[in-house]
Amino acid sequence: QVQLVESGGGLVQAGGSLRLSCAPSGRIFFSINVMGWYRQAPGKQRELVATITRDGMTDYADSVKGRFTITRDGAKNTASLQMNSLKPEDTAVYYCNAVRILVSGARSDYWGQGTQVTISS
Repeated sequence: QVQLVESGGGLVQAGGSLRLSCAPSGRIFFSINVMGWYRQAPGKQRELVATITRDGMTDYADSVKGRFTITRDGAKNTASLQMNSLKPEDTAVYYCNAVRILVSGARSDYWGQGTQVTISS
């Protein structure tokens, strides 16, 4: 079972920046197709923040476009999320996600334990 480990969360003032990182806890012997970041604020559903494919194609939630940048190191199966111009509404637990698409087309999702990001106004 693949375990993802996030790091880089914390408390910053509005307008500040944080960089989240995600890496597997051990070696992975298969290809990860998509890596992404999701977040969940208190009382809200988990939502997509950003994803990046193995080919480097990215997708962002409208609320973070122009402020957040997702990158990945395909060889190491790691991903990062650079978050700039942070707003109080960005406060949430951020989760790293990795997706493996099997030859059959089935999908396997792997998650991290989450890292808290708190933005003060």
